[in-house]
Amino acid sequence: MNVENNLMPTEAQIKSIMEGEKDKPIHMVNLLKFRDKAEYEDGRETDMTGRQAYAIYSAEVKGHIEKVGGEVLFEGEVNGLMVGKVEDLWDMIAIVRYPKMKAMMKMTSDPSYEESAIHRIAGLEGQLNIETKAF
Repeated sequence: MNVENNLMPTEAQIKSIMEGEKDKPIHMVNLLKFRDKAEYEDGRETDMTGRQAYAIYSAEVKGHIEKVGGEVLFEGEVNGLMVGKVEDLWDMIAIVRYPKMKAMMKMTSDPSYEESAIHRIAGLEGQLNIETKAF
C-alpha cells in the first residue's frame, strides 16, 4: 500500500466527489502531518511551527463547519500505532460530521473559509482526508 499525504485533492478525486452521493451525511476522517516550521504561500515571515499555524485554522474552521450544519466530533494527538505498519505516523486526527457532501463543498468554496485555509496550508506537510458514511 502506497500512502501519500497531500494538501489538495487531485482532479480525479474532485470528479469522484462531484459524481458521488451529495445528499447523505458524511464523516471526514482527517489524518494530519504538520510541518516543522509554518510556510505561508504569500511568503510572509513567521516563527510559528506548523502545529501553531494549523491551530489558528482549527480555531477558525469550527465556525465555518457549524455555519453549514457540521460538527467537529473528535480531535486528538496520535500517540502510536497498535496494529499495522507505516513509515511515519500522522501527528493528529480530526473527525468532522457534515450533513451532506454539498455542505462541505459549500464551506470550502466560501471566501471567508479560504482566508482561514491559508493557515491550514502553511501548517500542514500533508494529510489524508477519508470520506466515510454510516451504514
